[in-house]
Amino acid sequence: MKKANIINLIKYYAEKNDSGFRNEAYQIANEFDKIGDYQLSEYIMALLSNANTFIPQINENELTFLKKVGINGDPLPLPEKIKADIIGIINAIGHNIGVNKFLFQGAPGTGKTETVKHIARILERDLFIVDFSYVIDSKLGQTGKNIVKLFEEINNFANPKKTIILFDEIDALALDRTDSNDLREMGRATTAVLKGLDSLNEKILLIATTNLFDHFDKALIRRFDSIIDFNRYSREDLIDISEIILNFYLSKFKNIGRNIRLFRKIISLMDKIPYPGDLKNLIKTSLAFSNPNDEFDYLRRLYISVLPKAEKTLKNLQRQGFTVREIEILTGISKSQVSRELKE
Repeated sequence: MKKANIINLIKYYAEKNDSGFRNEAYQIANEFDKIGDYQLSEYIMALLSNANTFIPQINENELTFLKKVGINGDPLPLPEKIKADIIGIINAIGHNIGVNKFLFQGAPGTGKTETVKHIARILERDLFIVDFSYVIDSKLGQTGKNIVKLFEEINNFANPKKTIILFDEIDALALDRTDSNDLREMGRATTAVLKGLDSLNEKILLIATTNLFDHFDKALIRRFDSIIDFNRYSREDLIDISEIILNFYLSKFKNIGRNIRLFRKIISLMDKIPYPGDLKNLIKTSLAFSNPNDEFDYLRRLYISVLPKAEKTLKNLQRQGFTVREIEILTGISKSQVSRELKE
């Protein structure tokens, strides 16, 4: 522990700055942990977790850099490998041993943000997302100061055990400092994030997402307890997931025909099946724009969306593996006429 730590502790105590006092104490505990004095580190952390605060802790209306996110009940189909990792996170939180920082990495649309919402629902926690439009500032050095204030807000939640903080697309703050055009400013911002994560209240669950993991700052990666890769979807996974999404939305429509076999055939014709986020939009749009008086119009719309350049001739549909009945659904031409024209 350095002299500066002692001075800061006294200063924050005199100013009744609870957040600053706690952050400084967490840093001291972290230093003791690094040099191997685990018992003292744990003792300090225990005192902090049980200590009364100097001032009332902030409530939702006083937040500057965070906003509450609503949690819906939409389905979240995930491959078994990813699902097992999410169950592991929930178990880790239940064990309450300070494993509370997670990084979700993967391409857009792989379900990272939606997974965080479902974790919040399962754990019955409030979800707050960082509003980067307020954090990032064009003034030199201000972004770093805002990040310090952001973590003060996070550590001062009145009920940390019922809170999840989401750094959605944290890339804005966490890109490799050697690749940044403004090295100094990026360095200050990333350093502020590093310190914030080091002093994070262990009762708070923090999850960050990124689409640019390969450019992520290595020092920041080490601050996370676990990294979950959301790119692990097989083609069969995506076909199964598309069916789950369809069944969910079909339940919201009246007079819509259900032909899962034909639906799966259409999805299977795609050279590259999109990730769940884009799949959901594709299916939802096909249903939303469909003719309410035509039970299978959504399948025709889906086929056109999936294969916009494909020939819509009967012969080509047959070559694609569709039966006479399925061709009737996709074209509106009667089965008898389809059979006759195919024979000719």
